[in-house]
Amino acid sequence: MLIVGIAGGTGAGKSTVVRKIMGQLPDDKVAVLPQDNYYKDNSHLPLEERQKLNFDHPASIDFELLVAHLEQLSKGEEIGMPIYSYFTCTRSEETIRLSPKDVVVVEGILIMSHPQLREWLDIKVFVDAEPDERLMRCITRDILERGRNVKEVLERYERSVKPMHIQFIEPSKRYADIIVPQGGSNHVAIDILANMIRNNLK
Repeated sequence: MLIVGIAGGTGAGKSTVVRKIMGQLPDDKVAVLPQDNYYKDNSHLPLEERQKLNFDHPASIDFELLVAHLEQLSKGEEIGMPIYSYFTCTRSEETIRLSPKDVVVVEGILIMSHPQLREWLDIKVFVDAEPDERLMRCITRDILERGRNVKEVLERYERSVKPMHIQFIEPSKRYADIIVPQGGSNHVAIDILANMIRNNLK
C-alpha cells in the first residue's frame, strides 16, 4: 500500500490537487482520508463554545485515530472513517466504510506536523499558495460550504488561521518531498504526481 500525504495551508488548493490526481487514477485503486473527517468530537461543549474552537491547531485533530486507521488499512482491514460536521462541530454516529486500497491519500493542513503520522507517509506533498490567494479561497469556501459570513471568516483568519499557519503549517513544509506551487492550477506537478502513483500501481 502506498500512502501519499498532501498538506498545505487553508485554501492552498489541496482538495483540488487531490481531485485532479484522482481523476487520472482508477477509482477502485485509491482511497482518500481527509484530515477534516478526523476532528475531535465536541458534542460535550455548548454550541457557542464549539464555534469558537481553534480548528487550525494540532490539538483539534484526532491523530491517534487517523494513525490507527492507516495501520488497519495497511493490514488489509476495513475501517469506519468518521463523518464530521462543520455546522455543529460534532461527529456523526454514522461512519463511512472504507476498504483497503493500493493507494491511500491523506489530505489536510496539519498532517505533516504530526511526527507519528509523518512516518506513515511514503510521499509527502506540500501544496503552496500566496497568502492572499488562500484568504480569497477561504472566504468563498467558508461562506458557501460552512455557513459563515465574510466578517466571521476574516475574524477567524486573523485569530487562528494566520497564526496557526505561521506556527505549525508553514514549518511542516520542510518535511515535503515535493512542493506544488500555485495549487490546483499547477498541471505539470499534478501530472508528475499522478504518474508516480500510476508507476507504483504497476
